[in-house]
Amino acid sequence: MNRNPIAMLADLLRQSLAALRLLLVMTVLLGVGYPVAVWAAAQPFGDRASGQPVSLDGRVVGSRLIGQQFDGDEWFHSRPSPNDYDTLASAPSNLGPSNPDLVAAIADRRAEIAAREGVAPGDVPPDALTASGSGLDPHISPAYAELQVARVAAANGLSEDDVQAMVDDATEGRGLGFLGEPGVNVLELNLAIAGAASGPGGD
Repeated sequence: MNRNPIAMLADLLRQSLAALRLLLVMTVLLGVGYPVAVWAAAQPFGDRASGQPVSLDGRVVGSRLIGQQFDGDEWFHSRPSPNDYDTLASAPSNLGPSNPDLVAAIADRRAEIAAREGVAPGDVPPDALTASGSGLDPHISPAYAELQVARVAAANGLSEDDVQAMVDDATEGRGLGFLGEPGVNVLELNLAIAGAASGPGGD
C-alpha cells in the first residue's frame, strides 16, 4: 500500500531532526566536554600538561619532549631527523636496514661525524647515525654526548671537565628505573652550555 507523501515527508523531517540533535549533543560532549575534561585532569601534573616547555629569559625556546636541529661547533648535535624536526611531519623514513639509500646515508653520516669529532669511524655511536621512530627524539645517548665534549668545549672556551659535568647533569636515567636507556636532553644541555659560555668564564 502506498503511503501518503505528506506522512513520508513528516517522517523524514522527524528523523532528520533527531539526527541533527544527536550530532549537536555528540559535538558538545566529544568536541568540547571531553577535551576540557582531559585538560582539567592534566592540570595537577604542572608543565607536563603543556608539553613541558623550556624557557629562557621568559621566552619559550622549545620543549623537553621534542628535539631540535642544532648546527655549529659550539652546540651538541641531535640525532638525525628525516623530516628536519618538522613537528607537522613526524614519521620515520620507513627505509629498511638493507635499503641502499639508508646504508649510504649512514655511511656518509659516520664519515662526517668521525671527521668532525676527530675519532675513528667505528667509534661513532649508533644513535648518531640513525633517526628515531618519530624523527623528533629530544635525547641522545651519553656516548654520543661524550663524543662531542671536546669540540663543544673548544668552541666555547670552556674546559672539557666543565662540559663533561654538564653532560652528566643533563643525563637522565631509565624510565621507572628499568625502561629504555639513559639519555641526554640536547636542548637543556645546550642551554647550559650557552649559559656557561656567556658567563664570567666564557667568551
